[in-house]
Amino acid sequence: MKITQHAAGACLAALALSGCGSNNPEVSQSERVEAFCLEDSFRQKLEFEQPVSKQVTEGIPLTGAVETNPDKVVQFVSLVGGVISNTYFSLGDKVAKGQVLAELRSSELSSLQAEKNNLELQMKVAESRLQSTKSMYEDGVSSQRDLLEAQSELDILKSQMQRVNANLTLYSASPEKGVFQLKAPTSGIITSKSIAAGTQISAEGEPLFTISDLSEVWVMANIHASNVQYVQEGMSVDIKSLSYPDETFKGRVAAVSQVYDNEARVLKARVVLPNTDLKFKPGMLVDVMALKEQDLEALSIPTRALVFDNNQDFVIVHRSDCELEIRKVEVLTSSNGTTFLAAGLKEDETLVSKNQLLVYEQLKNLQD
Repeated sequence: MKITQHAAGACLAALALSGCGSNNPEVSQSERVEAFCLEDSFRQKLEFEQPVSKQVTEGIPLTGAVETNPDKVVQFVSLVGGVISNTYFSLGDKVAKGQVLAELRSSELSSLQAEKNNLELQMKVAESRLQSTKSMYEDGVSSQRDLLEAQSELDILKSQMQRVNANLTLYSASPEKGVFQLKAPTSGIITSKSIAAGTQISAEGEPLFTISDLSEVWVMANIHASNVQYVQEGMSVDIKSLSYPDETFKGRVAAVSQVYDNEARVLKARVVLPNTDLKFKPGMLVDVMALKEQDLEALSIPTRALVFDNNQDFVIVHRSDCELEIRKVEVLTSSNGTTFLAAGLKEDETLVSKNQLLVYEQLKNLQD
């Protein structure tokens, strides 16, 4: 069949797709489609995938919220009362264990320091008395009882000094500054703060701040009554957030509450989620897709590869750049970006999974 240069130019497809038809009614539809070819410049804009046989999963959509793991939350309560003189942290700061977060002026420090100074003087006197008693004991002037009493007196003072030093250490005293230093008991993120310079606090009162280790968080998913029978412990879940629309985070249901939430009237499913990059923040809302596995295997393709037209589903089968076919498929179920097929494709076939709609239109035009 001879095609003139003018006719050939007229039948080039748009967007770097090329195809050529014939007005000869004797040329079959398949021959006309085979004459349609992809040009290299446009082919680079396409993506190709093969169907994969795997267990069918049905997605159960749930909503959820990110919470801290309560086992990794530390609330700091001061053991002494006083007035906050300085703070060195803000809400949301990342802190390290042992880092000084605030300073507290307290009369307790003055009392402990005075007691320590007094004990140091008493210990010097007791040590001197002990040495003198030892000398007299060796000379036979003092009895063994006198020696034991002198030694006991010094030991008691040393014990009292150890107690005072332990308290100063426990309260992180800084005698040079005349303050107690409030240090971070663990590493993490400051998730609450209730103090500022000048705040009056009492011993063992309300928490001054909260440090949360967010390297692992909980996602609490809401299970409505219609889905209670389907969501079970151990189920795999996919988690998505508006903050990271192109990412899907994998998790597993660690526990399902057996008691309804009185306010929301739902059961809660707990998903433990690694958060090493600290992408998830407490209070963040997420979409949770619980994956219910069925006792069935089927070919799966990306849902984005489908073309829906005239209430039917199609894919573009790619054998070569000049052999492309519109293929009707039967959808079994779709879940979280994956579609399972009941019929229409074989496992060794290749389909166009990106920009396939443009190819579909060109092929359809050639078939008309």
